[in-house]
Parts: sequence; structure tokens; C-alpha cells
Amino acid sequence: MKAIVCTKYGSPEVLQLKEVEKPAAKDNEVLIKVHAASLNAADFEYLRGVFFVRLAAPIKPTFKIFGSDIAGRVEAVGRKVKQFQPGDEVFGDLSLCGFGAFAEYVCASENALALKSASMTFEEAAALPQAAVLALQGLRDKRPIQPGQKVLINGAGGGVGTFAVQIAKSFGAEVTGVDRAMKLDMLRSIGADQVIDYTQEDFTKNGQHYDRILDVAAHHPIFDCKRALSPKGIYLMVGGSTAAIFQGFLLAPLISMTGSKKMGILMHKPNKDLAFIKELFEAGKVVPVIDRRYPLSEAAEAFQYLEEGHAKGKLVITVKHNNKT
Repeated sequence: MKAIVCTKYGSPEVLQLKEVEKPAAKDNEVLIKVHAASLNAADFEYLRGVFFVRLAAPIKPTFKIFGSDIAGRVEAVGRKVKQFQPGDEVFGDLSLCGFGAFAEYVCASENALALKSASMTFEEAAALPQAAVLALQGLRDKRPIQPGQKVLINGAGGGVGTFAVQIAKSFGAEVTGVDRAMKLDMLRSIGADQVIDYTQEDFTKNGQHYDRILDVAAHHPIFDCKRALSPKGIYLMVGGSTAAIFQGFLLAPLISMTGSKKMGILMHKPNKDLAFIKELFEAGKVVPVIDRRYPLSEAAEAFQYLEEGHAKGKLVITVKHNNKT
């Protein structure tokens, strides 16, 4: 089978399309014929070998085939698999079971998968698992959002952010999206009530206060973000600069213990809420924003575009099969 292989950390140029051995499902695994996969910021962090990645694998990537989000059709099942059978259309996040989405076939634990809605395309299904679940967990963690509350999404124009805007609106929130100017019209189109161009305005200094801040692109000092919270507001960091994340780990627990404002770093629970995400999709409350689609052979170009920061929503890798595979 064909797969995008990475044997060393580096730029997108180190990614190679190669012929590799097709996997076989173990007793508790499902073999999936991949129809679509999608990129997440975490994929790029693994490619570059950022600090926390090298803590676990300092020399080279642990997994040679990246990619966590997949959608495809079940080809075979192990003898202990109970939930799926050949022919089922599934989607899920493989980040806890070996990655491998950027390939024609991949094996995964059945617990990492859910049945795809019949109304979803494979591309839409592949866009959902990690980003939509992160957004949902960031908006429900600690305390559920109440109708009328003010929610700010920093980094709203990317994968997690576009889902967060829609999910927060479905909860009845008043949503402010923060990103670069080229993404603001798109944010309005998916429901943002207000938008901020971060190159022109700093949301931590404009005097506004929010009941919840979901920070997908953290780079402000954590005390500046605290200032933008309402008296009982919640701030959760999903991603951002290494300096901001370290600051979050060190200071957020102390801030939370010493006042009514709660701050923290979101601890992702992959696939936990896929059923609810599917319900939101079927109700028309969440629609994946897909900026570009790339064939498997052009995965390096997709990584390059992701690094440039221009992507509006998700980037999807499509996988075509001929009759012999």
C-alpha cells in the first residue's frame, strides 16, 4: 500500500510517499480502508519534533506514518471485535492507537472508532474527530456554557476554532472570534457575533470581559488573559507557543486556587464525545469548514500550507483506491 512516511524530524520536505506493507488486524483491531484523513496542529508538532514530542522520542519519530483523523470503510475485523463488521463506514481519532492515517489502510482499536453518519461525506467525517472533540471538551469542561454567556475563541479560524464557534453558538452563547483579517468574514458566516483582527486589537486589553475563553493559539501572558475574564470566568488553553503552555502549566493551577476565576490547560480525551459531535452534525449545528483537499501524494504541500497559518478550518487528505487495493 502507499503511505506518507516520516523517518526524521524536520520540514514537510522530509515526508515521502512510499510503498509499505499493508497492515493486518490483530484480535482487537479493525482494518480500515482509508478514504479521507485530515491534518491537525499536532501532526505538524510531531513533524517538527517540538519540545514535548522530543521528551518521549528525542532522536526520531516514534511512528513513521503520521495522522490521527480518519474516515473509511472497515475491510476486516479481529476475532475479538464486537462493534464493527466489514463494510461499516467509520471515523475516529487514532492518536492513542498508533496514528497511521496518512495511508491507504490503517489498523485501529475499535474503541477509537464510531459509525459514520450516512449524511456525512468521508471528507466531512475525517475533519471532525480531533478538532471538534477538542472544541466541545474545551467548551464543556469545568462548567457548561449557559445561554447568553460571552465566549471568546482565540485562534477561531483554524480547525478547532471553527468548530468551537459553531458549538458555542449551539449552546446559546454570544461568540467573539479572534484571528487574522483574512479569516474574519468566514467566522461571521459560521455564526460569530463579533470578530477581532488580532493584528489590530488585543482582546486582553480592550476592556471586554468573557465568561469563557478558549485559547487555541495562546501567546499572551496568562495574567493578561485573566484580566479578560469575568469574575467567575473560565480560561482553557488548547494550543499555542511553548512559552505560553509552560506558563499555563506553572501558573494556571495557582490562579485557580486563589480566586473565583478558573484557568487551565485542556486535557484532551480522544473520541469520548464522538457520538455527541455526530448528533450536532446531523442537526445541522456543526458543519466542518474545509479549506483545501489534497491527494495523498501531496501531503507535504498540505503540511506546508498548514504551517503558513492561512488555512480556514480544516485541510483534508483524500485517498483514492483502484480496484486492486
